[in-house]
Amino acid sequence: MKQLAILGAGESGLGAALLAKREGYGVWVSDLGTIAAERKEALQRAGIGFEEGMHDEKKILSCDLIIKSPGIPDKAPLVKKAHEEGVPVIDELEFASRFSSGKVIAITGTNGKTTTTLLTYHLLKEAGLDVGLAGNVGKSWAGQLVEKDHAWWVIETSSFQIDGFECFRPHIAMLTNITPDHLDRYEYQLDNYILSKMNLFKMMTSRDKAIFYKEDPLSQKGIHMKSSKASAYWISLQEKQEKGGYLDGDFLKIKAAHKSVKVPVNALSIQGKHNILNALFAGTAALMAGLTEEQMIEGFKTFKNAPHRMELIRTLDGVRFVNDSKGTNVESTYYALGSYTDPMVWIAGGVDKGNDYSVLNDLVRDGKVKALICLGTDNEKLKKAFSGLIAEIRETQDIREAVSWGQELATEGEVVLLSPACASFDLFRNYEDRGEQFRAAVLGLKQKQSV
Repeated sequence: MKQLAILGAGESGLGAALLAKREGYGVWVSDLGTIAAERKEALQRAGIGFEEGMHDEKKILSCDLIIKSPGIPDKAPLVKKAHEEGVPVIDELEFASRFSSGKVIAITGTNGKTTTTLLTYHLLKEAGLDVGLAGNVGKSWAGQLVEKDHAWWVIETSSFQIDGFECFRPHIAMLTNITPDHLDRYEYQLDNYILSKMNLFKMMTSRDKAIFYKEDPLSQKGIHMKSSKASAYWISLQEKQEKGGYLDGDFLKIKAAHKSVKVPVNALSIQGKHNILNALFAGTAALMAGLTEEQMIEGFKTFKNAPHRMELIRTLDGVRFVNDSKGTNVESTYYALGSYTDPMVWIAGGVDKGNDYSVLNDLVRDGKVKALICLGTDNEKLKKAFSGLIAEIRETQDIREAVSWGQELATEGEVVLLSPACASFDLFRNYEDRGEQFRAAVLGLKQKQSV
């Protein structure tokens, strides 16, 4: 019997443990932290041994295979020892891929991958295809395979997960874009991060299809750094594409699999330039999967995005309050600010990732952003970046005060936008916590008293 060790007992670790047990492996789960009570119960029910608060190195390194949580870096001492001793270390998605016969649509990218993943899944599901959702969004792929396989799987893949791929081979793969992010995991070398993203395509053959964003320079650089055998398709907002999708006035036009479709932009339930890109990516994959134009239009109309991604919380006194708490880097916020032509009150700030805010200058000047509310423990860099460009800048560490100021400063037809461009860990547990507190504060507002 092959022995398998799993590092980390989160969603992916538990799923991998249950699938490995079903497949006849001897399984040992090890977590340096505390394992949640419900996960302990699931492991006990399955007869899987585990430890918490420590790693039994001797036991782990004696195994034939290690599956690690994507949050554990390769430079972690135990992982380094495993590599030195020749013990394979893989990701849960890599392991799961060995036990699925479904066709995989895999999505990666610094920005847009979650919306694109959810939209692709929605289009296929609404069209009646047998499709599952997994990866960096939703439930563990391995855990779902314990119960059922699907004809299609739509899987969001982060760079951390891709780093643990060996034989993972998508039928269709998308790279939405690349901007500098997570560089602490890649020795602060952007090229290392680019290569990590490109590894999604390494096992693909000429029968497979890869979709890229034509106007993204770092995606283009990645293709030159590491070529793929997959047939390339392109997404563009600027020019016609013979293979892929492009924006043509008020229509999305997509050509793939010897078919073409035309989708009105006003059929999209999500708005903004970045969501047009997401729709072009998802639509191209859906056309490859066999959907008709009618099925795609209906799916686009009924899609609802995940929370905290350009989510309209409420319209009050004619002012739209929009939650983009997932906008944790400058690129995300660039798309968010560019989604509106009306004047905005912009709420931003948090843990700065070495941001270069100058790329936002053209989107905030000339009164387009009438006020900036800095929400963080250290707002000096943010204030300095936009001093002289934005007429009014305030700062607070209380999200309720930020929302109240937004209501005070915005008038009918304008937007109050939370798009932080920063991580959330100074004032909040995570971006979800920040978004939920924003939602609660907005829903707690009362109408302005008319004079």
